[in-house]
Amino acid sequence: MGNILLTAFALMLIIEGVLPFLMPGLWRETFRRLTEMSDGQIRFIGLTSMLAGLLLLYIARH
Repeated sequence: MGNILLTAFALMLIIEGVLPFLMPGLWRETFRRLTEMSDGQIRFIGLTSMLAGLLLLYIARH
């Protein structure tokens, strides 16, 4: 289990680093817009992201 968790964390870091590496201006603008959103909007984005991840896990496991 620890190995799988470490692999998942490593993949997350790689994926998270692609946009700032390839398009730092776009990443900066996106982050600026994110800081202007309300807490409710940010929570909705987080919830949507978690649900999409759960759906992908379900699909990958079946």
